[in-house]
Amino acid sequence: MRGSFHSAHVSRYNQFMKIVHYPHPALRHPAKAVGCIDKQLHLTIGQMMELMYEAKGLGLAAPQVALPYQLLVMNVTGDANKRECEEVYLNPRIVERKGTVEDEEGCLSFPGLYQKIRRSKSVKIQAYNLKGQLVEKVVNDIEARAWQHEIDHLNGVLFIDMMGPIAKLTSRSSIKNFEREFKKAQEKGEIPPEVEIEKLLASLEAQH
Repeated sequence: MRGSFHSAHVSRYNQFMKIVHYPHPALRHPAKAVGCIDKQLHLTIGQMMELMYEAKGLGLAAPQVALPYQLLVMNVTGDANKRECEEVYLNPRIVERKGTVEDEEGCLSFPGLYQKIRRSKSVKIQAYNLKGQLVEKVVNDIEARAWQHEIDHLNGVLFIDMMGPIAKLTSRSSIKNFEREFKKAQEKGEIPPEVEIEKLLASLEAQH
């Protein structure tokens, strides 16, 4: 494991944590590996879990809350009462893929947009748990889809990139609307200009 989770800076940032929507620059910013498991990381995970449940999601990656770290939280049941199904992993990667299947998929950073996406039916994952142990597991079906979706987020890849030609065409107006809403929020001062967001992401990465 390499890199580090930068406590002081992230602590200030966490006060305003929310799920960002496309085309927020954090969604295209490749995430940095996490190498330090500390109290601040646990606080961040707790906030991400609550945001995920509030948005009725199955998973959430750190770039979706504008944190450039290889961190994801997941509960494929989507049920906040089933805490035993919660999963948290650092620096995950897919080491093997098998089969393909097409099914409907959505994303918390694209609320209301759903399209058929082709994914691997089964994937083998390697990741670190919160004890710093390397874990390897094989997941299938909806869980495999969730893992692929969230790991894509850590690499700056979005589910709109995975759409086929027809899905892209039918999603075009929705995507344009997300872009318009983002620009409106910037004009109102609710979201900083792209250059300021990139500076914040860089400073989060650079803090030690």
